[in-house]
Amino acid sequence: MADQTTTPPPDLPRLPPRRRESSKYDYGRVVVVAGSRGMAGAAALASMAALRSGAGLVEAVVPESIQATVAGFDPCVMTCGLPEDEAGRFAAAALPLIRERAASADAVAVGPGLGRSEAIIEIVAKLWKTLPMPAVFDADALWALSQLAPPAVADHAGPRVLTPHAGELQRLLGEGPSRAAAADRERLEQAAIALARDTGCVLVFKGPDSLITDGSRQAHNETGNPGMATAGTGDVLTGVIAALIGQGLGPYDAARLGAWVHGAAGDVAAQTFGQLPLTARRVTESLYVGYASLEEH
Repeated sequence: MADQTTTPPPDLPRLPPRRRESSKYDYGRVVVVAGSRGMAGAAALASMAALRSGAGLVEAVVPESIQATVAGFDPCVMTCGLPEDEAGRFAAAALPLIRERAASADAVAVGPGLGRSEAIIEIVAKLWKTLPMPAVFDADALWALSQLAPPAVADHAGPRVLTPHAGELQRLLGEGPSRAAAADRERLEQAAIALARDTGCVLVFKGPDSLITDGSRQAHNETGNPGMATAGTGDVLTGVIAALIGQGLGPYDAARLGAWVHGAAGDVAAQTFGQLPLTARRVTESLYVGYASLEEH
């Protein structure tokens, strides 16, 4: 294996060793608000990644028509099905029930596979503003946030982590997604730092050498490979970061450690299967390698 996969940077944040006298309640309850008809896998991937990153309890809160599908991916993931619209996305009536399920969470993940609708914008906006616990917002939740006025994104009750790729970051900046503009990574990184500072969030700008920043601190992640440019790998990262927050790491440290472990898993999977056949599920199943490396170094 490549050195960057097996040897974590010396300043990489770590979780403390687990005590012998432990129970699942000691390692965080993560609630994943995700999924819609046709995108059950996004909710499942984020939930499975959270479990494989040490969360004691993981519950996937999903539209009711996909509950059985999400539950079928992994019997260790708890599920809750809530009201949906005719297209299989959360209906507005789901919002108070989502809040109820999230009330006892140590960390919440919002966004993978939610789809797009006016109700989704309303749900995401309310969760963003009112959830008191740390929350990771990704994928369609980032689209929903991009529909709000900039001051609304700076108004949130608890710690927040955003995990955009270049197109999602451009939307958050009020720009139309553009491949040409995305190529100017240096400009987007500076904009990401400013956005994190102005909104009081941690931001993971995904891509080659992903940038992790809270507006005052910055770090680049060195693990990962182009084979990870495939559907679902971002959902895996969302679950990883949420699980690390749920176990007590601060959002910035969780984002740094999560990005490294996620990339290391992708590197191991690529070495085993090759980059072209790489899938998000294979990345999820390789997460243990990154965590094992941390125990060895």
